[in-house]
Amino acid sequence: MAITPETRNYRTFEVRALPAESGSEGAKTYRVEGYAAKFDEETVLYEYDGIQYKEVIDRQAFSGAEMSDVVMNFNHGGKPVARTRNNTLSLSVDTIGLRISADLGGTEEGRRLYEEIQGGYIDKMSFAFTVKRSEYDRQEHLRRITAFQRIFDVAAVDFPAYDGTEIAARSWAAAEAAREHAQAEAMRRKLELKLKLCGIQKEDNANA
Repeated sequence: MAITPETRNYRTFEVRALPAESGSEGAKTYRVEGYAAKFDEETVLYEYDGIQYKEVIDRQAFSGAEMSDVVMNFNHGGKPVARTRNNTLSLSVDTIGLRISADLGGTEEGRRLYEEIQGGYIDKMSFAFTVKRSEYDRQEHLRRITAFQRIFDVAAVDFPAYDGTEIAARSWAAAEAAREHAQAEAMRRKLELKLKLCGIQKEDNANA
């Protein structure tokens, strides 16, 4: 069965273009830097009946994750504009999160994306991944990702709520919300039945 990557969009994760410089042969450089993920920042994935279902990334989550062949693209689609395999994209984990540095000068799409990032038209990032382990705090409605299995891509995105990037997240959170709501409803009905039975018993005792 094929693995379907999960994707996330985080409003605080930013990408910026470094000032253009000319190389030894006068060629312009097209380098961007940013964070595709940050640690310990709670992100609301879904809201149901006034309850927010959130997610956070643990500081050890990238340890052991497969990141040998990761591409950078736009909105998680189209041609890759940088790639770890040809050394135009580098990923590193620091105290803040998953940091990226990319040379976008190798393709026409990449150079155009650089200009859009430099002009401030695009300044957000997200990443696609599969989860190996996670923990869920039902009291806080908080999912903590403790280990990623694989990182597929890092993407510059035009809108933080880009359609499609949160489908897996919403599906998980919506399912959890539905499960919790069903359990709460079952407990409520059980309590109502118990109170009703107690009421009948008291009435019978009073009539005895």
